[in-house]
Amino acid sequence: MRVMALLSILTPVLVVVLCLVIGFMLLKPQETGTPSTKTNLVSKADFRPWVDQDLQDDTKVTAREDEDGDVVDGNEEEDSPHVPFSLPRYPEETILKRAEDFYTLMNQRRSVRFISPEPVPREVIDIVIRTAGTSPSGAHTEPWTFIVVSDAEVKHQIRLIVEEEEEMNYRQRMGDKWVHDLAKMRTNWIKEYLDIAPYLVVIFKQTYGILPNGKKKTHYYNEISVSISCGILLAALQNAGLVTVTSTPLNCGAGLRQLLKRPANEKLLMLLPVGYPASDATVPDFKRKPLDEIMVHI
Repeated sequence: MRVMALLSILTPVLVVVLCLVIGFMLLKPQETGTPSTKTNLVSKADFRPWVDQDLQDDTKVTAREDEDGDVVDGNEEEDSPHVPFSLPRYPEETILKRAEDFYTLMNQRRSVRFISPEPVPREVIDIVIRTAGTSPSGAHTEPWTFIVVSDAEVKHQIRLIVEEEEEMNYRQRMGDKWVHDLAKMRTNWIKEYLDIAPYLVVIFKQTYGILPNGKKKTHYYNEISVSISCGILLAALQNAGLVTVTSTPLNCGAGLRQLLKRPANEKLLMLLPVGYPASDATVPDFKRKPLDEIMVHI
């Protein structure tokens, strides 16, 4: 009887204790998770990553439906006819000579940060950009936009946007090792050449196109395609006797897109100041890797 009486007293107590234990176990993950969730929300709102979101490769190789319900599809255009193709067939010694001459020309290319304000004929810029437009592209989508800026005020606004972000890159985002590795090039966030160069070429990748019916068109491998066209542009500039420095200003995409009134489907890829080298221009005395370090012949 005493045992039964004891149990009748203890049972409610045990039930209460058990409920408290279970309740504590259920609430503990929520309590430990709540501060981190709040922290994440705050950090995401304030965080400005050193990795530029515009430079992330967002290539889509399949059709999909976007947030507006428009189908992304690159197959709504008519099939292109094929035409005969041929190139001049040079003798072997001529091929070798042409290849060697082109290598000699391109081996003289350097990234030049000291650019002359001397005017460059606009026709030359038009031709080198037309040359860049001969680049191959995924499904021949030609997903590039080259913005040529010669207006002094617009160039200065570009400089202000770039320098503001670049200072933050150097001071906060890039890290000590990156800044140290750049020191041998004697570069920092001050970009005087953005005012001085007669032309700035701002290159955007089109992440998708717009079809005549208003639907979005898939731009396959847009990042790679536009990067190849930039390489051809560098070669064309070198061939014309002009210089540039390849610049990928981190976190400037939104500001430059707004300044230059570019649509949402265009993302900043590269910024090139273009002109003749300054009379007192200098470049680092870098050496290129020998052929056996960059080529594997199987």
